Amino acid sequence: MSIDWIAFLTVFIAALSGTLVVVTLYASGVRLLVAAGRVPVVIPAEFTDAITVYTKSEIRQAEKRAAKAAKKNPLSPLQKNIARFGAYACFGLCAAVVLFGIYLIVPALHGG
Repeated sequence: MSIDWIAFLTVFIAALSGTLVVVTLYASGVRLLVAAGRVPVVIPAEFTDAITVYTKSEIRQAEKRAAKAAKKNPLSPLQKNIARFGAYACFGLCAAVVLFGIYLIVPALHGG
C-alpha cells in the first residue's frame, strides 16, 4: 500500500486555507460591526458555579460602558453604514465559503 503524498498535501493545504479564510472573514465581520457602533453585549445565561454569572447591575454597567464607547466613535454616519455593510458582506462570504465546503464534501450535491 502506498500513500499519495501529493494528494495528502493538497488536502491539507486546502483545509488549512479554508479554515484561515473562514476565521478571517468572521473576525473581520465582528471588527467592522464594532466599528459601526454595534458593540456586542451578550447577557450571560446562568450556569453552574464554574462560570461567572453577572448580576443585573453588572450587566447595566457593561451596557453603559458600551454606550459610552459608541459615543466616542470617530466615524461619521456614512462611514458607520459602510462598516456595517462591510460586516454583513464578511458574514455573507463566510457563510458562502462554509456552504461551498459542504457542497464539496457531499457527493450527492455535485454528482460525484
